[in-house]
Amino acid sequence: MSGFARLFVVLAVLALAVSVRGSDDQSVLAAMEEHGVVPDVIDTAPTDKVEVTYGLLSASLGNELTPTQVKDIPSVHWKADDGSYYLLCMTDPDAPSRANPVRREFRHWLVGNIPGDKVDQGETLTEYVGSGPPKDSGLHRYVFLAYKQPGKISYEEPRINNTSRDTRPNFSIKAFALKYNLGNPVAGNFFQAQYDDYVPTLHAQFSGH
Repeated sequence: MSGFARLFVVLAVLALAVSVRGSDDQSVLAAMEEHGVVPDVIDTAPTDKVEVTYGLLSASLGNELTPTQVKDIPSVHWKADDGSYYLLCMTDPDAPSRANPVRREFRHWLVGNIPGDKVDQGETLTEYVGSGPPKDSGLHRYVFLAYKQPGKISYEEPRINNTSRDTRPNFSIKAFALKYNLGNPVAGNFFQAQYDDYVPTLHAQFSGH
């Protein structure tokens, strides 16, 4: 193959990669608008995707996973800048149901001061609990959002463990981001879930709290 031909192949591959990436970016925007994440949770959808994996399963812009499948803390990654800090949120805008979201949003997970995308090195403000939609409440959306912090932040929030409901309902990630000057999310993803037999076990964690 001539040098020119090799150059042509390389350029074609790069163009394809950019095209595919562009499609991924658009799919985040389109999916969040299609499923009402915009405006129910945020005003502006991010272009980058938060990669969320539960073992061999992944959140994929509105696919359905079960509470049993998402009961444990997932592996989460996004495109992060070296030397920067991020905040990660997982929130449910459909509490107790999408038809009657009077407890919108229910905060499932909140971690701040994450160096890059190393979530396990961040500061856990609210410990992870998986999805627990009430019986007959239909599908709930579980939204992951990553925000780039302007620097390291001294968060004033009470720390909530995984046996407490305190301050989880009626949360607003939009208001939280405004309070701490986080701007719009830089990456996002979401899945949907409805009741299964694991939900009573999860709710039992909150007994007395």
